[in-house]
Amino acid sequence: MVRVRFAPSPTGPLHIGGVRTALYNYLFASQHGGKMILRIEDTDTQRFVPGAEEYIIESFRWLGIPFDEGAGYGGDYGPYRQSERRGIYRQYVDRLLDDGRAYLAFDTPEELELKRKEIPNFQYDASTRLQMRNSLTLRKEETEALLRDGHRYVVRIKVEPDEDIVVNDLIRGEVVFHSSVVDDKVLYKSSDHLPTYHLANIVDDHLMEITHVIRGEEWLSSAPLHVLLYRSLGWEATMPSFAHLPLLLKPEGGGKLSKRDGDRLGFPVFPLEWTDPKSGEVSSGYRESGYLPEAVVNFLALLGWNPGDDREVMSMQELIDSFDLGRCSKSGAKFDYEKGKWFNHQYIQKRDNRDLAVMFMPVLESHGVNADADYVEKIVGLMKERANFIPELWNHTYFFFVAPTVYDEKTRAKRWKPESAVQLTELMDVLRIREPFDVEGTEEYVKAWIEKKGYRLGDVMNALRLALVGEGIGPQIFHITEAIGKEETLRRIQRAIDVMQ
Repeated sequence: MVRVRFAPSPTGPLHIGGVRTALYNYLFASQHGGKMILRIEDTDTQRFVPGAEEYIIESFRWLGIPFDEGAGYGGDYGPYRQSERRGIYRQYVDRLLDDGRAYLAFDTPEELELKRKEIPNFQYDASTRLQMRNSLTLRKEETEALLRDGHRYVVRIKVEPDEDIVVNDLIRGEVVFHSSVVDDKVLYKSSDHLPTYHLANIVDDHLMEITHVIRGEEWLSSAPLHVLLYRSLGWEATMPSFAHLPLLLKPEGGGKLSKRDGDRLGFPVFPLEWTDPKSGEVSSGYRESGYLPEAVVNFLALLGWNPGDDREVMSMQELIDSFDLGRCSKSGAKFDYEKGKWFNHQYIQKRDNRDLAVMFMPVLESHGVNADADYVEKIVGLMKERANFIPELWNHTYFFFVAPTVYDEKTRAKRWKPESAVQLTELMDVLRIREPFDVEGTEEYVKAWIEKKGYRLGDVMNALRLALVGEGIGPQIFHITEAIGKEETLRRIQRAIDVMQ
């Protein structure tokens, strides 16, 4: 069975690039009838942030990307937090040491810093390790004495020199690394008795029977080390297939998408709003900014992948049916946040008006409006075509809920004529006897009256709009009158006459 995993670190909010990685894992697993696991990689205790794991789980619940097992979900391969698996890793550390595939290093931070100053571009590898303080250079008795005395150490993998390491990537094909570019990475630290990402990642993928590792391009440089670890532990036959996704790039210029880009250009880079527990800084989220989760999913799916045709608006099931890692780009994908707005607009149009009304209700309440649900549903259906986001609906609909008390001066100077008060007074008598007070019938009725009176259509309609809305905006005028009703229409016209006079 296909088994994939998404393995974030709880060091802060979930970046939108991580969401895309999880989405691609989910699409791949779903298409192949497989399972997706959520594993929390929390071995870096110095960077752990309280609340980050809960944030990650809530983000995927909102997005509609489910996990089959993992932290917060349970399953047969747990525990799914690496901090709860520390007893598992030590046996594999010992196996590597016993087989001569790894060694103990006792170098202090100060000693390492001196070596970096001495050797430009220093890395701990076959060309430098015999100059350092480790179990390869110390006598066995010295090593044992250091361990007895409680000296801190790390375990490093022993990378053999002059080897080609082949990584078969489902997106990039065969990628060859020379072992000279792979340093003797730290696998385990005695300071906290925890493995580093590299060892924990490999052990967990093996024990959890992960068949495919789909992750960001930034991890490609780690792939040769992971291949070496599988080989060193005797697991080469069960090594998962790798696929390294293209980076999400800045909307402008080069480089990887960052939070600063979102702050500068005014778009979120996190799925949900995040409050930094230390600084109190609040970062915007897609949910709180008025995006629909299905729009975010659709938008992200097409950043670095295409379905092979010109389709853009695609449901989750359509994405699953069409997904193919072979159609993922090898180059980075520009993060076109304006396209994200376009997707949200499309999904607002597709969404049921009743659902949109429920989402719009809190916005109305924030403006002190308590409206009937059926009325809100009607207004949303009338005006949703103008909105990219749910909160934007207020700017397009407020006059349906609140009568104007002031009138825009520029519109008043341009649209309110000396004869407007007389014309609207006469129009009130016409509207008062009109039944039914519908859109098409009332429009024809009023236009016929205007023509009969010899008035200019534009003069009457512009003054009427100013009376009903307070400025020169809004939909077709008789959609407004029909929605707010006859009595409210007459009240607004009379008030405008009184104020404008």
